Amino acid sequence: MILVTGANGNLGSATLAALRAGGAAATGGSRTPGEGMRHLDFDDHASLVLTGVSTLVLISAGYAEDDQVVGRHAAVLEAAARDGVGHVVYTSLTTAGDHLGFASAHRATERLVRASGLPWTILRNGLYAELFGGLLMWADDGVESAFGDGALAAVAREDLADAAAIVAVSPAAHGGRVHDLVGTPITAGQVADRLGVPHRTIGLGEYRRRLLEETPGLLPFQPPMLASIATGIRHGFLDGTASDLTDLLGRPARDPLATAVAAASATRPEASR
Repeated sequence: MILVTGANGNLGSATLAALRAGGAAATGGSRTPGEGMRHLDFDDHASLVLTGVSTLVLISAGYAEDDQVVGRHAAVLEAAARDGVGHVVYTSLTTAGDHLGFASAHRATERLVRASGLPWTILRNGLYAELFGGLLMWADDGVESAFGDGALAAVAREDLADAAAIVAVSPAAHGGRVHDLVGTPITAGQVADRLGVPHRTIGLGEYRRRLLEETPGLLPFQPPMLASIATGIRHGFLDGTASDLTDLLGRPARDPLATAVAAASATRPEASR
């Protein structure tokens, strides 16, 4: 049985759907499980029962401070070793993202995966095209961003889910391997062109101010995380591509530009449509 953690999240649910669409025996785990899923709460160690799991797809529990994220992952990996899980597939962060504000939790977890004694595969996922489009800010019938002319080797989330499913079905073929799953570089200007609107670049200081003062609901760790993405893209650290994704998929990747355009369009104010 393949088990996907975070199965009610975007990547986890898409991975589970891809597995089931391919006929794999798979289930999901979540702190709020749906029908047929297991209850898995990373903060409740008693719930971390992984008996009968052949392959564990550990979707990063990154929505927290680094120490909490790493602690959650450590608890799951301890349970996996205790309960005889056969292979761990961990969804990490692209190699080019080492400087990003949320990289440390991923790299620390990779160390834990390697030290767990379990067969493993690490999927270093590129940043989502959906995220790139969603971070563009609508203003005066155009879009603004702190990305400048920088490009992001963005990936459609569904492609990353398909790749995780492919590895989970045949994990031995990917044992001890690190796949860097990045896509085709796209820019904010290209997204704006597809939308038929202008793109204006704002400074990183102004972007940080907006995050801190004008974006309600952000948790304390999120403004520096988002600012690090902006400066990474702006200064060309995240535009490198590789063939790992298409090699795994055995087909061309989905168009990240179209995906980013759809995400940006979904946030467009009604009056501007």
